[in-house]
Amino acid sequence: MSTVAWSQNLTPETAAEHGARAVTKQQLFTESDVLSIHVVVSERTRGLVAAAELRSMKPSAVLVNTSRGPVVDEAALVGVMSEGRIRAAAIDVFDTEPLPADHQLRSLPNALLTGHVAYVTRDLYTIFYQDAVEDIAAYQAGSPIRLME
Repeated sequence: MSTVAWSQNLTPETAAEHGARAVTKQQLFTESDVLSIHVVVSERTRGLVAAAELRSMKPSAVLVNTSRGPVVDEAALVGVMSEGRIRAAAIDVFDTEPLPADHQLRSLPNALLTGHVAYVTRDLYTIFYQDAVEDIAAYQAGSPIRLME
């Protein structure tokens, strides 16, 4: 697999350090077979994936969004999926959560939808609970760790 990456802050050197090739935003959408989004939602990223980007994807492409719902223009995504302009989308985050029962995404056969649980894995929960026990024990001992500042 050839991995490409784009970010407003990504350098070719950093991409190469992680086994990827830095590309333009346009190339990311036109070249990707599977495009997975990993950004925080902010003023810079809200609507980052709009109709133009979605329409430039290959008809065989799959969009994966496990970052935040508002990063992808949901109405535009429904449109391109309904038209068969992309193969499928796997979505774990939505503009409105939980996703309303009558939302159009629910009726699309090329949509794989999960309820904001993509982070749930055995390994993650093992770490989460071990950290929680360590935090409680450290707090009780008067030496709190992992303090938020």
